[in-house]
Amino acid sequence: MTARIYRPAKTATQSGSARTKQWVLEFEPESPREIDPLMGWTSSSDMKSQVRLRFGDKDEAVAYAQKHGLAYRVEEPKPDQRKILSYSDNFKSTRLGQWTH
Repeated sequence: MTARIYRPAKTATQSGSARTKQWVLEFEPESPREIDPLMGWTSSSDMKSQVRLRFGDKDEAVAYAQKHGLAYRVEEPKPDQRKILSYSDNFKSTRLGQWTH
């Protein structure tokens, strides 16, 4: 049973950073998902795949995993690559591409 500790990325449909500040501990699936032949729904007999614990910082999540004897791996978040431009940058003479209306 391996646990994964990570900080979730922001959703692609939202510009805000809600639910990205906390660290999440979730378990790796022990058995693959199966398709129900009658309804076509996917299901799993692995109950630990439903457990998702949230922590304020990475150290708390690692301490929890160590206290309970869980094997874990930590995935560090990737830094945000923001390029902040002003509206006037669209009209600079040093602009690389053509400006079209």
